[in-house]
Amino acid sequence: MLSGRWIHTVHLVMTAFLIFLILIPFVPLILSSFSAGWRWPEVLPHTFSMRAWEYVFLKSSGTWDAIQTSVIIALLVTLINLVLAVPAADALARMDFKGKRIVEGMLYAPMIIPSFVAVMGLYMTFIRLDLTESMPGVVVAHISSTLPYMIRALIVSFGTLGFQWEEQGRMLGAGRFQRFRYIVFPHILPGVVAGASLSILVSLSQYLITFLVGGGQVITLPLILFPFISGGDPAVGSAYTVLFAGVSLVLLWGMDIGLKRYYRKQITIHF
Repeated sequence: MLSGRWIHTVHLVMTAFLIFLILIPFVPLILSSFSAGWRWPEVLPHTFSMRAWEYVFLKSSGTWDAIQTSVIIALLVTLINLVLAVPAADALARMDFKGKRIVEGMLYAPMIIPSFVAVMGLYMTFIRLDLTESMPGVVVAHISSTLPYMIRALIVSFGTLGFQWEEQGRMLGAGRFQRFRYIVFPHILPGVVAGASLSILVSLSQYLITFLVGGGQVITLPLILFPFISGGDPAVGSAYTVLFAGVSLVLLWGMDIGLKRYYRKQITIHF
């Protein structure tokens, strides 16, 4: 049998290898963001410059406003998704009813249908509802593409939760809200975190939906990023890409800290 020390060493090596694989794509991006013209077939940039980062952080570039708008939209979308997905996932995971598979298929449709098709349908509808060129319209549009991920993650969590624990809570006098807070929510919390992570990442990365529904009035980070990476200025595009990844990591890191604090408060140590 393998000793604990050997298993620990293998674990460290595999972890380091995975981190290496994750970080490799960022090396060319970082080098490009600091380059003053990096062209094929040069292995490394021949000159370096802070020009791209200076532009990114200029007040006139609109970067900070775009980051703020992107984060607000992603958080609002995730919160609304959570409110909508909890009862939907509960019903789909723990109840049997006629047409259940059809309902699931309709809810998962945005994950299967090409985004362009869905966006054009949304756009025509939102014009009639006067929701275009506004943040509420963009938020509602993002919900259509992110809600299936939240529902799927919560269905997995609800699928491992029976009714017996809630019945015991009810017999002990707990009301519906108390049963949800102290029994259901702690059980589905991993699914909430997984769904929220996917919801935030998908919302942050939306370009086509934001561009069409926002009409150029709602500026998010992908809208600023895309023109540069499509040939405008590779150095600035690389800087924006690194910044975009950093914003996503900060949001996910914040969720991780919040989750750890929540579990720390729930754990009571008895001496």
